[in-house]
Order: sequence, then structure tokens, then C-alpha cells
Amino acid sequence: MKFSKLSQLFLVSTLGLLVATLLTSCDIVTIDYVFVADSAGSGSGSAGQIQTFDADLSTGALRSGAATVPSGGVNPVSMTITSDYANLYVANAGNSSVVHFDLSGSGILTQKDLVTVSTTPVAIAANAANTYLYVISGTTSATLTEYSLSSGVIGSVVAQTKLTVPGYASDTMIPTGITILANNNAVFVTAYDQSAYNPGGTVTSTANPGWIFGFSVGSGGALNLPTGSPYKAGVKPSAIASDPTNRFVYATDFASNQLIGYTIQSGSVLNFLTNGPFKTGNEPAAITIDPRGKYIYLANALDSSVTPYSIDLVTGTPSAIVSVSGSQTNSTGTQPVAILVDASVGRFVYTANYLDSSVSGFELNPNTGALSLTQATPYPTGASPTALASVPHNNHAIEVTNP
Repeated sequence: MKFSKLSQLFLVSTLGLLVATLLTSCDIVTIDYVFVADSAGSGSGSAGQIQTFDADLSTGALRSGAATVPSGGVNPVSMTITSDYANLYVANAGNSSVVHFDLSGSGILTQKDLVTVSTTPVAIAANAANTYLYVISGTTSATLTEYSLSSGVIGSVVAQTKLTVPGYASDTMIPTGITILANNNAVFVTAYDQSAYNPGGTVTSTANPGWIFGFSVGSGGALNLPTGSPYKAGVKPSAIASDPTNRFVYATDFASNQLIGYTIQSGSVLNFLTNGPFKTGNEPAAITIDPRGKYIYLANALDSSVTPYSIDLVTGTPSAIVSVSGSQTNSTGTQPVAILVDASVGRFVYTANYLDSSVSGFELNPNTGALSLTQATPYPTGASPTALASVPHNNHAIEVTNP
């Protein structure tokens, strides 16, 4: 069968348009920017950096995004973002700095100001009102410091307090995690007493080893200890999270492989969930709660896995979820130390895997909480990633459903 030149030209044009349409439909549509804090090279003295990845709307797959930037210090360990997604902060343990970055709608980071912390920073968090930045620090003496924020700029110290256990003021406290209630009314910090729990070393104290220090936030940012604070928290609490409705707090116990739950009472007082604690994988190191407050996800460092739980919205009781693979665990890269649910649609879960320098991705089933692997996971990063953060792409609406 023969075609005229005009027919051939029409056929070629039609095929080209069809191919172009198909290619366009296959393009990645970015829904989130995912930021990863890691070292530019190997070794404890390596300069820190922040890498930017674009997350695909349909698959959750990550690809390289805006240019990588220096973290402003050495060995970054924690990141936090303001609720308006305009500012990112990173804590660098190697030079005891907290650095502020302006965050554009296209995911570009620009370093602005910084503060130097007197002791090594461990974790940071900004409140939802974007008025205070909280830093926990110290490898021999745990300290909570509250800085003022104004248009993202880190201001002066508003309040500062040592974390000590009543009756054991000389014990060495090691801080591990921090969470701020969504209503800005309270701050909770996990720490353990190294004088009472020190595997392989000397123990000099009979104190309970694990604690949560709770502070209500008063006028002008004043930090006040509610009744009963600090609260017992197992042996070695490693991470902490609060639900978006300000009703529950959960802490991971790294040493006992447990998840400990609390209800939040009037005045930010914590009470144990009476049916806890709850079994986890081995050495749970990080925790996150999805934006709707329905699911909890734990990163288990020794197992290299994620354990999902559903939250009973009445009692706060977490129940382990069986994943699509028929297991209660989901494999990650080696030694996950940070975990988050994406900020935009709350459909994807990512872990930072310290030992194999990668990020693992999962898709979250919004109806069951079960996880399945994202396309092409894991995604290579710089050396030893330790922290994750996420913001919506440009002005995408955030799909959040409150319980």
C-alpha cells in the first residue's frame, strides 16, 4: 500500500503528536520537596549538606531537585520547617550551630542567619505559630533552649532550662528528641539518665533511666513544669511525637523495643495509656504521625524496617498494621534513623538510612495505613543521612483531614 507525500507527512505528524502526548503524560509531577541532611563525604569531620529531592505525585518516587547546599556546619543531625513552609533550620552537631535557610516555593534553599549553641545540639523544632524555635542540646548536661523567631530570623534566647531528675540533680542526662503540640501550648523532650543506664560503662545512679520532660508554654514563651513532670519513659527513649489533635504523645524506647503512649490532660500533664507499652521492632530510633492523626510509623534501626500502627481515635491505643507483604514490618536501607510522612498529601513515608547512605520510600494506603514500596526505592544520598524534612511543591493545597 502506497501513501502520497501529503499522507506520509500527516501520518508522521500524527505519530509525533501521539508520542509527545504519551511522554508528557509520563512526566513526573512534583508534589513535595524532600530535604535530606547528610555529610558531603565519609568520616565524623565531614562538612554537612542538605540535598533536595522532588517527590512524584503518583508514585512517591524521588529524583534530584534543586541544587545541594552546605548545611552551614559539620555533621547535621536535625531539621525543622516553619508551618508556612518558608523557613528551614538545621542543627549541626560538629560545630554546635543552628542555621536558618530561606525556602522558596521552588525548593531552593538560601542560607540566612545562624546561632551558636553552647553545647552540642541534638534536635530542634519550631512551633506552629512560627514564634519560637526550640533546641535540645548537651552530651553531658541536657538543656532546652527557646529562641524567638521573627519572619524566620532566629532571635534572642527567651528561656533556657536544664533537664534534671528530681533527687538526682548531678546525674548525666542525654537528650534525644523533642515535640511541640500543634496548639503551641506545650513542649515535650525525651532524655535518658546515663548515670543510671550506661551499657558497657559505669553506673552510678539508682534513678529511673528514661524520662519525658514536659513544659507548658506560658506568656512570653515562659516554660513551666506541669504537675508530675518529668514523666517516666522506659529505659532509653529515643524519639517522641504528638498527634495533631493535641490528645496523645508517643515515645520510642530504643533499649526495650517498645512504644510508650500517653494521654495529654489539662495543663499538659501526661498520663500513661493503661494498656501499653506496645511492642516494636528492634531498636526503634525515629517516629512520625501522619497529618490526619490516624497512623504512627516507627523506624527500627537494628531491624532496618518500618513498623506501622493505626491509632484508636478514642483511646489513643496503637495497633500494629499488617502490610501488603503480609508482615508487620517493611524493609528499609540499613539503619534508618529518621522518618517522615510527606507534607502535601500525606501519602508517602520516607526513611533516612544512615549506614547505606540512602532514603527508602513507601506509599501509604490512606484507608488502612499499610505501606508498599515506592518506585525505584531506595534513593542514594550523601554519606550518613540523619534528618529529613518535607514541604509541599509551590502552592499545592495540603490535603489534611482531622479525625
